[in-house]
Amino acid sequence: MQSIHPRLATGSRVTTASGIVEGIADQDAGIHSFRGIPFAAPPVGDLRWRPPQPAASWAGVRRAGQFGPRAMQLRIFGDMGFRSSGMSEDCLYLNIWTPAASDQERLPVLVYFYGGGFLAGDGSEPRYDGASLARRGLVVLTVNYRLNVFGFLAHPELTQESPQHASGNYGCLDQAAALHWVHTNIAAFGGDPGRVTIAGESAGSSSVCAQMVSPLAKDLIAGAIGSSGSLIGLLSPIPLAEAEQRGVAFAASVGARSLAALRALPAALLLEATANIPVLQPTPTLDGYFLPRPPAEIFAAGEQARVPLLAGWNSEEMGYPWLMGGEPPTPESFARVLRARYGEAAEQALRLYPAATNEQALQAATDLAGDSFTGYSTWKWCELHGRTSGRPVYRYLYAHPRPPMTPEMGDAVAGLAGGVLSGSEAAALRPPAPRGAVHSAEIEYALGNLATNTVYAWTPDDDTLSELMQTYYANFVKTGDPNGPGLPQWSPANHGDAAQVMRLDVEPRLEPEQHRERYLFLDPILRDA
Repeated sequence: MQSIHPRLATGSRVTTASGIVEGIADQDAGIHSFRGIPFAAPPVGDLRWRPPQPAASWAGVRRAGQFGPRAMQLRIFGDMGFRSSGMSEDCLYLNIWTPAASDQERLPVLVYFYGGGFLAGDGSEPRYDGASLARRGLVVLTVNYRLNVFGFLAHPELTQESPQHASGNYGCLDQAAALHWVHTNIAAFGGDPGRVTIAGESAGSSSVCAQMVSPLAKDLIAGAIGSSGSLIGLLSPIPLAEAEQRGVAFAASVGARSLAALRALPAALLLEATANIPVLQPTPTLDGYFLPRPPAEIFAAGEQARVPLLAGWNSEEMGYPWLMGGEPPTPESFARVLRARYGEAAEQALRLYPAATNEQALQAATDLAGDSFTGYSTWKWCELHGRTSGRPVYRYLYAHPRPPMTPEMGDAVAGLAGGVLSGSEAAALRPPAPRGAVHSAEIEYALGNLATNTVYAWTPDDDTLSELMQTYYANFVKTGDPNGPGLPQWSPANHGDAAQVMRLDVEPRLEPEQHRERYLFLDPILRDA
C-alpha cells in the first residue's frame, strides 16, 4: 500500500469547510472512516420544519469516530439494527469511508440513501457499511435525513413562512443539502465532486428518483442506482394543498392550534402521535420548489439529470397478503379480488396473471402484489429515463432467495422487508414461505455486507453473488457502465428493439424482458396513483 499523505495519516485528520475532523484509520484494509460529520445545523427548536441550514464551524479537531444520532422514528422494521448514538431530532450527520491515500486523489464517489418507507432507517445500519465498496476504489457515504412527521409535514403556516411558499419535503431537502456538502468537501477526502453517483433502496431508491428531478440537486449527480422504488406510482408526490390538509389534521390530533404550538411540543410526543399514521403515508410533496412538477412529467420532458441509471427490483417484492388480505389465493378468490380492484379490466388482468390452479393463483397474487408495490414504479422510471435521457439504463431483476436462517434463530421467520419475527409474534403473523427474493434482500449482497447479518446461514454461492454485484456496482460508479473483464455482459435496456434485463442470481444471465404487458396494463392504473 502506498504511503499515507499527512492529511490522511494515522488519525485521519481532514480539513472540511466547517473545521478539522479526525476519523479512524484501518491500516490493514487501507480504509479511513469518518462517522457523524454534521452536514447541516441541528433541525431543532425554530429550525424544526425548516430547510436545512449550514452547519456551524468548530475550532480545534472534531472526533469522527462515532455515528451521530439517528432520525426520530418508531420501531417498525425488524431487520434494522443501528450503531448510532441514540435517536434525536439532531440527526443531520453523514459518514464517509475512503481508500484515498491523499487529498490529491480524485476517486469516484457513492452516496447512499437508506430505505424504510420515509418512516425509519439510518446511515449507521451495518448493511449499509461502506468499507467493502471503498476497498474497490470508491469514496462511500451514507447520509441521514429527517423522517416521518419531522421530515414530511406540510402545513399552511409552514408554506406561508417559506420564502419559496413550499413545505413538506424537509427529508428530501436534507439529502440535497448533503449532496451540496459533498460537492464542497469531498475532494479533501480524496473524492471527485464531478463523479458522484447516488444510490438507495426502497424509500432510498425513491429518494434517488427525487434528487434526479429536483432543480436543487440534479446538476450535482453523475450517475444513479435505484433498487425497488421510484416517485412514480405508489409513492407519487401528493399536491401541496392535500399535504397541508394532512398537516392540519395532524396538528389537531395533538392539540396544536398553531405552528408555534407544534414547534413547542416535545419530539417524543410528536413521534408517539404518528403511531396511527398508515405505513407509506409520509411522501414527498409537489411543493413547487424541491419538486416543481410531477416526476413522471419531468422525466417525460427530459428535464431530469441526464445520467446513466442502474435500476431494478426483486422477484418477490411483496407477499400475496398485501393484495389478498387474510384470504388465501385460489382461482376463485383471486378472480374476485381482481374484479373488485379492476372492474371491467379484470379479465385482462387474469390473462396477464393467470390463475387456473391454486398454485398458479398463489404465484399470480404474489406477482401482482410485487408489481403493484414497487415493480411497476421502478419499471416506469427506467422506461421514461431510457426514452428521454440519451444515457444508458441498466435494468436488473434480483432473483436469489436468502438461504435458511442459522440454527440459533430457532422458530424465527422472515417478516416484512427482511425483518425477523420470533416467538408468539412469529406464530401469529407467520408470513407465507418465500417464493423468491423479498424486498430489501439484495442490500447486503450489493454493498458487500453479508457478514454483518448473522441471521442467515450464508453459503459460498451467496459470497459469489455478492462479489459479482459489488463489482458491477463499483464499475458503474467509476465509469457509468457496470461491465468489466470476466463479468457476464450487461447490455443497456434502452438500446435495441427488445429490452434486456440482467437476472442477478447464482447463475446470472442477461435475458429479454419477460412481463412488459403487465406493466403496460398497470400503467394507466398506477401512473398517477
